[in-house]
Formats: sequence, C-alpha cells, structure tokens
Amino acid sequence: MSLRLLYLIFVRLCSWLVLLGRSSASKNAEILVLRHEVAVLRRTHPRLRLDWADRAVMAALIRLLPGRLRAHRLVTPGTVLRWHRRLVTRKWTYPNRSGRPPVSAEIAALIERLATENNGWGYKRIQGELLKVGHRVSASTIRRVLKALKIPPAPQRRTDTTWREIPPRSPRANAYAERFVLTARTEATDRMLIFGQRHLRTILAQYEAHYNGRRPHRSRQLHPPLPPQPPADLSQERIQRRPVLGGLISEYERAA
Repeated sequence: MSLRLLYLIFVRLCSWLVLLGRSSASKNAEILVLRHEVAVLRRTHPRLRLDWADRAVMAALIRLLPGRLRAHRLVTPGTVLRWHRRLVTRKWTYPNRSGRPPVSAEIAALIERLATENNGWGYKRIQGELLKVGHRVSASTIRRVLKALKIPPAPQRRTDTTWREIPPRSPRANAYAERFVLTARTEATDRMLIFGQRHLRTILAQYEAHYNGRRPHRSRQLHPPLPPQPPADLSQERIQRRPVLGGLISEYERAA
C-alpha cells in the first residue's frame, strides 16, 4: 500500500514538473478548452450535440494543446480532421476548373423547345440540331437538362403510333438503302396517311430535300450536308422553326 502511495506521489510530482515547463499560452488554451467542454456538456446533456460555433472553437483551440492532451477531449483528432475535410469540400474552389462548361439558360431553353416540339427526336438528334446553329452540346448534357425538366426520352415522349412495329429485314439488302428507308419511315411516312402515288412522291421529295440539306447526320459528326454556320448568340439572335411536311419535321435556323 505504501509503495502504491509513493508511486502516485511520484507521478503527480512529475506531472507538476511538466506543467511548470509548459508555456503560458498552452496553459491558457487548455483552460479555455476545458471551460468550453464543460459548457457544451451542460448545454447538451444528456446527448452531446455540437453546432458550427462549437466545432470552430474546439478545432482552433485543440491545435494549441500538446499531443498527449489532444486525445483526451470530447472529440478525437480524427473527428477534427473530418470537420476540416468537410469544410474544404464545401468551400474550396479551383481557379482553373476542368470539365465541361455549364449550359446557359438560353441553350437549356432551346433544348427544351426542340424536345417538346419534336417528340421523336432523341438526344443525338437534338445534339445535331444544336450543332447546326453553332452550339456544341454533348448528348449526356442534353439528357441531364431534359431529366431536370422532367421530359422523358424519345421512346417515352412519342405519342403517335406507327403503322408497323418491326419492319422486315434481309441480310442481303443494301445496308445504306435500308437505313434510309427506316429513317424515312420513322420520321415521315409512318406518321401520316398516304393517299396515293403522287402524294407519296411529293412527300418523299420534300423529305429528300430536308435529308440532303438541313438534317444532321451521324456519319458527318452530326453536321448537315450544307456548310456549317458560326455560333448563334442566343441572347441577341432568335432561333426560328421552319416546318417541313406541314410541321411533321422541324428545321431550326437564325431568324432573318
């Protein structure tokens, strides 16, 4: 019993000697930390709750304490580091942020207009139409804009019904001709009533002019056959819609 008492006295004397060697700033910081911890415990009893002011005060004061005293606080050093990482994640901004630039409100409004006026147009089709008026927007950005506007993709956005659901295919057919026939049917003939051969020829002639002139093509990196135009300033210029086949197909260009 006497040996244990002597040991405790020796330990206490050593701690006092260490305390004498500490600076006044370190002692004052420890007193402030202890007082703030007592205030937090009294205010949040029985469950510990720290607001943003408590986190700021404790993070600033704990860093002034010696290393062996930081481990005996209400919060661990790992918690303080987590607070710091969370603060950096929320507030830090890079001077030269990489990635795609944000879409302006004018372009977002034009994307919404193209999607609502043309139910059968997918993301790539809208991307090509934007590229035709001089604005390069990725298909994923178009998808994100339409999703934010709660506009479904083309298969769900279409309300018309085609005359046929699965067209016949032949492995010996010309792939380019078959693709054109499918595109012409999907965008034109399957969406209207044909009254005869003369009517069909008129429709195909108008669609051919649109297909070979103003329609974007994936084989041309979404550029139409006509020469490209410089980017349109959407804040100054107006984009007008030119109906083809009585409004069944839309073409977009600068207003004169």
